[in-house]
Amino acid sequence: MSATEHVFQAVAFVENLSLKDLAGAFESGRRAGYELAVPLAEGGTAFMYPFGAVVFHRASAAARAEILERLRTARPGLTTAVINEELTVREDPEHPAGVAQGVLYIDKLTPARAGVIALTVGQSASMEYYENIVEQMFARTGQLVDRLEKSGTVSLRTKPLHRFIGEAVSTRSEVLSVLHLLDKPDGAWDDPAMNEIYADLRAEFDLLDRYGALESKLRSVQEGLELVLDVARDRRIVLLEGTVVLLILTELALSLLRR
Repeated sequence: MSATEHVFQAVAFVENLSLKDLAGAFESGRRAGYELAVPLAEGGTAFMYPFGAVVFHRASAAARAEILERLRTARPGLTTAVINEELTVREDPEHPAGVAQGVLYIDKLTPARAGVIALTVGQSASMEYYENIVEQMFARTGQLVDRLEKSGTVSLRTKPLHRFIGEAVSTRSEVLSVLHLLDKPDGAWDDPAMNEIYADLRAEFDLLDRYGALESKLRSVQEGLELVLDVARDRRIVLLEGTVVLLILTELALSLLRR
């Protein structure tokens, strides 16, 4: 029996997606949990996820462009896709199931299995976006800490630090919101063969280790920013106390001069 090849293509956006709002724009879509599956006229499917990812299965370039255009209409302000990810799935009963040389082999691709694969590819694309953001934040924090190490002090301006800390906390919350989506999907629980394949997929995309690295970097960013902010606050307190002492001495000096 000849093998049948399927391609899953994911795009990730900066913005999150509201499946409740999108369900009205894609009336043919089937919403289940954290997924909106929209059937395509040519027989494929577009899977949409709240963490800002859309995964296409068996979709031509024209079909993908049409769905993304409708998505931008339904979700005003949606930016250009920033991450693209692709996975080839080969349906071949004669080949051992699992990932080999970047290709996922499977005996039969059912709709439930397609949903599990699409979710994993979408998670990987979304994770790559967060990795880029966190890497930039990690570098910015490193510059602040290096300045503190070299000069022993920091700028008195704490407002930018407050904004940066808020950004770090917000990003960490978004990453945590994706974490529960890394739990095993129902399609993997109900299908023993897919359960093993899902484990191979997570290992192929290295999702758990990548998440752990993200969490570690975000924790380092937050701790580094809090340290810099504490130093800035201490410096402001010292200057304030010095100013108060100076005012008191000035008042005493003026009192003596008046006598």
